[in-house]
Amino acid sequence: MKFGYTILYVQDVTKAVEFYENAFGFTRKFVTPENDYGELFVGETTLSFASTVLAKSNLTKGFTESSLANKPFGIEIGLITDNVEKAVSTAINAGATIVENPKTKPWGQIVAYVRDLDGFLIEICTPIS
Repeated sequence: MKFGYTILYVQDVTKAVEFYENAFGFTRKFVTPENDYGELFVGETTLSFASTVLAKSNLTKGFTESSLANKPFGIEIGLITDNVEKAVSTAINAGATIVENPKTKPWGQIVAYVRDLDGFLIEICTPIS
C-alpha cells in the first residue's frame, strides 16, 4: 500500500486550485468540467480538492467543514522550501492568512503556518537536516 492523495473539501474547487497555483507554484493536473473535483501536481503525492457539494453526496452522515471563522483542524499540509520567508510572503499575497510567522526551531528548522482560503492549515518549512 502507498499514500496516494489528500483531498480537501472546499467551497470552490477552481478557486482553491488557482490559490495553490499562485501561492505555491504548483501545476494544475485537471479540474472536472463540473468544477467539483481537481488535482495538482505537487510531487509524489497528489493534492486534490472536492467541492463540499460532492463531499456531501459521498458522506451521507456529513462532515465538519473547514472555515477561516473557526480554529484550524488538528491536521496540516506540510510544504518544504529553502526560503520560508519568501514562500510565506508569496502565499499571503495570493490570499493566505498568517497564523504563525517564521520561527527557528531548536533543531534548526524554520517553520511558519498559514491558512488557505478555506481555512486549511499549511506548514511552510525548511527541510529537516
